[in-house]
Amino acid sequence: MFLGLDLGTSELKALLLDDQHQVRASHADALAQVRAVGLSGQMHGAVLMGEQQQVLRPAILWNDGRSGAQCEQLEARLPAFRQITGNLAMPGFTAPKLLWVQQHEPDVFSRTHHVLLPKDWLRWRLTGELATDMSDASGTLWLATGLREWSDELLQASGLQRRHMPRLCEGNEMTGWLKPEWCQRWGMPARVAVAAGAGDNAASAVGMGLVQPGQGFVSLGTSGVIFVCADGHRPNPAQGLHAFCHALPGRWHQMSVMLSAASAVSWAAQRLAFKDEASLLAAAATLSPSERVQAPLFFPYLSGERTPHNQPLATASWWGLTAAHDTADMAYAVAEGVALGLCDGLQALGESQRMLSSLSLVGGGARSAWWAQLLADALNLPLTLHDGAQEGAALGAARLAWLSTGASEQDVCVVPPVSQRFEPDEASSRSLRERYARFSDTSRGLMPWMVSDSTRA
Repeated sequence: MFLGLDLGTSELKALLLDDQHQVRASHADALAQVRAVGLSGQMHGAVLMGEQQQVLRPAILWNDGRSGAQCEQLEARLPAFRQITGNLAMPGFTAPKLLWVQQHEPDVFSRTHHVLLPKDWLRWRLTGELATDMSDASGTLWLATGLREWSDELLQASGLQRRHMPRLCEGNEMTGWLKPEWCQRWGMPARVAVAAGAGDNAASAVGMGLVQPGQGFVSLGTSGVIFVCADGHRPNPAQGLHAFCHALPGRWHQMSVMLSAASAVSWAAQRLAFKDEASLLAAAATLSPSERVQAPLFFPYLSGERTPHNQPLATASWWGLTAAHDTADMAYAVAEGVALGLCDGLQALGESQRMLSSLSLVGGGARSAWWAQLLADALNLPLTLHDGAQEGAALGAARLAWLSTGASEQDVCVVPPVSQRFEPDEASSRSLRERYARFSDTSRGLMPWMVSDSTRA
C-alpha cells in the first residue's frame, strides 16, 4: 500500500491506497505493508528555519495579504521578473513574504538558513531531508518555471541565495527514507521511501489522472480554481494566470485562482440567516429563468482576488440590489457570482481554453447538483464528477508515492470512473453569457473603487 499525506490549511489528511486503486483508509488497516509515502500540501507558505534547523517564527500562510508593497518592489528590482517566473508577484506567494520579513523582522531574516514550504517541513520531520517538488516550488516565485530550476536572479531580488533553498525534485522522485523511529512507532517496514509529492492542486490532478495536455478540473473549494495540463510553459501574467510546473517530469499546467468560492456561499448563508450552505443553494434554485436575469450581481471578492485582477484588497458587493429583491435573489447572486468569477479564470487561459472539451469537478461545492449545473452552463463546458474525487490531494500524494517505487504512469495515473455528468443547457448558457458580460465590464471598471477606503486613502 501507499500512504498519502495532505497538509492543508486547517487539517492533516492521511489516505492509504492499494495497488488495485482502492482507498484503504480504515483504522483497521495495518501500516506494515506501506512501501512509500507521498506528500501534498497548501502552497506558498513560508517556514523559516535557523542554523540549528529550529523554526524561527510562525509560518506565514498562502492567505496572508500583508506583502502587497513588497510585490511591487520585487518587480521593480528585477524588470525580467515576469519573464523568468512566468507569473505576477502576488502577496499570496512566498517571495514577497520573505522580503516583508527582511524589512519588518530583520533579526529573523538574518538568522534564516533555510526556507521551506509547509509540506516540505513535514518531509524534513519525517526524513531529515531538505527537498521540494517542482509544482510547489513554482508557487514561491523563486523558480525559473520554464527551466525547472531555481533562479539566482529571483532569489537575489529577495535577499536570498540557493543555499537557503531545498533541493529540487520531480514529484514522482524519491527524496529520502522515513526515519527508523517513525517506522518503528507506526509499525511500518524498516525501509519506506518518501516521494517528493506536489502542491495541493497538482496532487489533486494526479489523483484524478489529469496529467495529459488538455485535461483539467474546476475546483469549488474554499477558493475556486481552474486547472489545465500543458506540455509546455504557457504564461499569461498580465491576466493573473498561474503558469506552474506539473507534478510529473516534462509537464506544466495553467491555473486561474479566485480567492472566495465555496467560502462565499458559507459566508452568505450565515449573513442571510440560512440554516446552512445547502439551504442557501436550495433557495437560489427556486428562481425561475426570468427571475434570474433580474437578480442582482454579486462580486465575490470577500478575500480580495487573484485572476484576473491581482487585487488582494478588493472588496465584495451586491450590485443592482433593489427593494424588490429578497434573500432568494441574493442567494442566487452569490452562487452565480462564484460561477462568473470562474468564467473570468477560464477567459484568462487564452489559447488553452480552446483545447478543453470538458472539465472534471472537485471540491466541497461539487456536492450540489444544482450548483454544478449552473457552473456548467456558465462555463459552457461539460463537467464530470468522478468516483473518489472527494479524496483530493491525498490520493494524488499516494499515487506519487506509488510512482516513486518504479510503477508506470499508465498503470497509476488512471482516470476514475465518471459518476455524474453535467451538460450545459443552451438557453441558460446564453443568458449567463449576457450576465457575465455585465459582470466582467462592471468589475473591471469599478475595481479601483472596490479597494477598501482605508487602503486607497
